[in-house]
Amino acid sequence: MLYLSGVMHQRPPRNPLALRRRPTRWRGFVAALGVAVALLVAQVQTLWSHEIPERVAIRAYVQPDGNTLRVLLRVPLEAMRDVEFPLRDDGTLDLLRVRELLPQATQLWLINSIRITADGAALDAPQIAGTRIALPNDRSFDSFAAARAHFEQPLLETERIVWQQTLLDVALEYPLPSAEAALVLHPELAHLGIRTTSVVHLIGADGSDRIVTYEGNPDAIALEPAWLSTFAQFLREGFRHILGGLDHLLFVICLVLPVRRWQSLLTVVTAFTVANSLTLGAAALGFTPTALWFPPLVETLIAASIVWLTIENIVLSEERLAERWPLAFAFGLVHGFGFSFALGETLQFAGGNLVSALAAFNVGVELGQIAVLLAAVPLLWLARRYVTAPRERLVTIVGSALVAHTAWHWMTERGSDFLAHRSSFAWPALDATFALGAMRTALVAAVAVAVALAMRQILGILRRS
Repeated sequence: MLYLSGVMHQRPPRNPLALRRRPTRWRGFVAALGVAVALLVAQVQTLWSHEIPERVAIRAYVQPDGNTLRVLLRVPLEAMRDVEFPLRDDGTLDLLRVRELLPQATQLWLINSIRITADGAALDAPQIAGTRIALPNDRSFDSFAAARAHFEQPLLETERIVWQQTLLDVALEYPLPSAEAALVLHPELAHLGIRTTSVVHLIGADGSDRIVTYEGNPDAIALEPAWLSTFAQFLREGFRHILGGLDHLLFVICLVLPVRRWQSLLTVVTAFTVANSLTLGAAALGFTPTALWFPPLVETLIAASIVWLTIENIVLSEERLAERWPLAFAFGLVHGFGFSFALGETLQFAGGNLVSALAAFNVGVELGQIAVLLAAVPLLWLARRYVTAPRERLVTIVGSALVAHTAWHWMTERGSDFLAHRSSFAWPALDATFALGAMRTALVAAVAVAVALAMRQILGILRRS
């Protein structure tokens, strides 16, 4: 019995076949894992070889021709990231086989990202009139006529071209409902690179060439912008700019923070508005320096103006603070130059409607300031009703100190940027160009002094009355 019990509790002998199968299973697992790793490495290599280009330059020509709109585009071939272009053994493009893939790349990366409207309605899909490869040193896109003729010239299929240095040229033809339709471009080609710069030539019916340069995606590009649509576009631009410019908003808030009477509030706001409108217009008309050191200088002065206001809010009496419209006028001249930098980037979309765009942008800026004041001033006055006189002064001091802390950092950072541009500063030559610039500067200064004196007279009359 003991023997039988011991036999029954012994483990059964192992199957020798099972010992042979286990290594087989491990070999299968290792093989599957190796295949997965190989596929992953291949996928990573594919993604790495099609990474997003750092900088992409796009050149384009747009010309309405009767009932057809011609669009010529030149983009780097490496921006076509989801297309596997065949290569030779030496790594250069197989031009004979690449030619078959160019329409597919054009449809995927270009046509799907360009929307064109005629009288507000989207145009139908274009016909691909031509696609071809261009060498890096090709100069055919220097003019519209040369670019059109470029598509008729054959490219030798024996050329040895590295695909990362190759250009893709595309000719598109859009059908137009009528030759008089108002055309607006809505290009969205910023996805071609991390930083995309586009130079678009708008060819008019009379052969005129208007050049528009921008980065990223613009809102809209009208071929022949009407003054009303231009006014609405730049009105929105001005309004958005002032609401997005935190430094300008803090300046306006610091300007009105210690003001108690609505007459004084109206005076300082009017002085600031008139002054920035004056220099904004002067800058838009080309009456300002174009040197690289000028924009960082203006930005530094804008931050310094905020610091100055906060110091005055802390150390000056309320009577002195209520009568500082001359300071608001002087600083308004500086802020107007700051507004002009934003306007200069978008003024090219106005076409021939320069005056309309300038007036609309200025109105948009002022409407934005009014919106901020309508929100801030009632809150300030409401808070003063429930705060005693000593604490009311403390609110002004604490608020100004907080703003001064931020503005001081802006001033030091922008000042460092300005000092970094010292190498670009050079004394001008005493020639006719210098004389013309000096006359323009003197004219702007004379107008500013005349406006300031006129405001002083008007305010004096209003006070006596």
